[in-house]
Amino acid sequence: MQNYEWATVDDAPVRELFPGITLRSLWTNGVASAHVLRMDPGSCWEGIDVHDPGPEEVYVVDGVFNDGIRDYPAGSFIHAPAGSSHVPQSEKGCTLFLFYPEG
Repeated sequence: MQNYEWATVDDAPVRELFPGITLRSLWTNGVASAHVLRMDPGSCWEGIDVHDPGPEEVYVVDGVFNDGIRDYPAGSFIHAPAGSSHVPQSEKGCTLFLFYPEG
């Protein structure tokens, strides 16, 4: 039997990062982590989101995500390398799966 760890989004604690933007942490091993981020329609990250120390992997589950430059519809995958930055926002609202392999 595998030593699987699992979580459901509905059971994960909700943390409001900014008005209309919530984060649910699903898993961490002390370094890597996985989360679900929900952005209400018209919400915008306050300031610049910098990816440090490592990259951010993003999958758009539903809605349309905007990184401050372009729109990414549901089904899009985005790799943001370490040191990159953006201003997350969503005109229509969206749900993202986020994975941080290096913290």
